[in-house]
Amino acid sequence: MIENMETLLVLSRTGTMMEASTELRVSQSAVSKRIAALEKYYDKNLIQKKGRRVELTQYGQRLVDKISPILSELRDMFIEERSASGELVIGVSDAILSSWGPGVFHEIKKEMPEVSFVFHTHRTPVVLDRIRSGEFMVGVCTGSDSLDTDLQSEVLTHEAMVIIPSACKEITYPSKGELPVITIEDYSGAWRSFQDEVRRLRIRRVVSLESFFSVAQMAIAGFGHGMVPIGVAKTLKVPEHCLINLGEQGLMRPVRFVARKSTYSLPVVANFYQSLVARFRLD
Repeated sequence: MIENMETLLVLSRTGTMMEASTELRVSQSAVSKRIAALEKYYDKNLIQKKGRRVELTQYGQRLVDKISPILSELRDMFIEERSASGELVIGVSDAILSSWGPGVFHEIKKEMPEVSFVFHTHRTPVVLDRIRSGEFMVGVCTGSDSLDTDLQSEVLTHEAMVIIPSACKEITYPSKGELPVITIEDYSGAWRSFQDEVRRLRIRRVVSLESFFSVAQMAIAGFGHGMVPIGVAKTLKVPEHCLINLGEQGLMRPVRFVARKSTYSLPVVANFYQSLVARFRLD
């Protein structure tokens, strides 16, 4: 029953069977069966279709409102147990864990040999939602914390954004007009944190993709200029001499440490945070 309720919570947040199945790592059929089992148990319609999406009925919303705090308390109990056993469950933004993240985490792991690190990678909004739900103990992600007032958030560092010229052919930044680029989509935490600066620098997004690595590969192949974090460009070994470093003009993406306020004081979480802070100070 708890599994079915968890599924309803995820579906209420994502709005589609496909996104819910992706987040839960089960088939869409399994999502449908779990919701159907709940509806049969309560003898009420809990969801309804609205175009290509689904939304909660009034009964579904009432159920979500009731079960959310209960499930949250259960997760808190399990988090404390996992923490006491030396386990740390970390959600990390895709572009971080695919670039410089593993190197940093490996160095910290050497300082905390008694801790079992469990990593999960998602886009920042998913990481934040899973921290809220208690599935992840902490997160290392990007974006502004202005919308995450329910979570404890600290900026660890700022990563410069760069332009990878189309086909890696060197260009000069235009003195007039706009520079068209391929870059990340609106849903990204990074985009929301620096979109005003993008406009200030006369950069115009003409194509958006879900992954910075996809953006970089499209630029390298010659589909247009790509705007990505410098860590992504370095990981793909793009020659630094052809990059336009926007960090020098103030375009950076914040890298944040995020946790629920109730888990921040756990010793394993506090030690991990302090190790991260010390590591970035060295850099």
